[in-house]
Amino acid sequence: MINEDRRTRRVIINSDVKNEADDQFAVVHALLSPTLDVRGIIPAHFGSHRIADSLAASRAELDLLLEMLSLGRDVPIADGAPHALVDEQTPVDSPGARLIIDEARRAAAGSLFIAFLGPLTDMASALLLAPDIADTDTTVIWIGGPPYGDLVSVGSWPEFNLKNDIASANVVFASGIRLWQVPSNVYRLVNVGYAELEARVEPHGELGRYLAQQVVDFNTEYHRVAIESRSLGDSPAIGLMLEPFSGVMRRQSGVRFTADGHYEAADPEREILVVESVDVRFLLEDMFTKIAGHGRG
Repeated sequence: MINEDRRTRRVIINSDVKNEADDQFAVVHALLSPTLDVRGIIPAHFGSHRIADSLAASRAELDLLLEMLSLGRDVPIADGAPHALVDEQTPVDSPGARLIIDEARRAAAGSLFIAFLGPLTDMASALLLAPDIADTDTTVIWIGGPPYGDLVSVGSWPEFNLKNDIASANVVFASGIRLWQVPSNVYRLVNVGYAELEARVEPHGELGRYLAQQVVDFNTEYHRVAIESRSLGDSPAIGLMLEPFSGVMRRQSGVRFTADGHYEAADPEREILVVESVDVRFLLEDMFTKIAGHGRG
């Protein structure tokens, strides 16, 4: 057996876990990765269009995943905001926002990566409550936003994670904090088929069966036409935390979002990194292999 690298990277996962069927894979992947020191997971809201209390649904799904994982160690959980920001000046205080502030201010602990797999509500709230954290060694990785330029990503508009809190996206994009954005035209390419899930995930214990089946169940209930695949679109955030060089990024000058979810120019001195492609082979193989190992264990 390979001797493991005992060094770790400090991370927080913020996830609207029950929104679709891909967050579950990303959360599991992070918790099964020994180089990621998961300082906490923040269940997040995903609006009220599908369910009245989406934060409670995310928390319940996260608790279920942790029960099936049976990691033998405590994983800190800090609930995020129950709803979006009402404007760009007013934070929604929550245990999740306070966790972000506390970890970002731990300068002696080294770099911090925070993966946002849903809306940016809790990051924006943390920045509004404690603007100083924008100057810390913290990297925000956001799965969200539409394609740039003339690129087209088929689907609803505005992009889902953006739509659930446009005000928070504008706060984070303007804050100056280090930001890596994975827009929809990139994250939707992490596609897996039912046949692959049946072969690579479903055989591996209760967790594997659940992860594979809930993809089919979600598609059956919510997808408008017959389909036999789904994008694990939140997983690039985990791949980038495991290996930042697994993504190709470009520099993007400051932008903000209009009320209908389009880009408009903002501070030209502001720079973010936009992920243009990810190493899907590395990402999926690493995740599937860790799920299989957990099933054997």
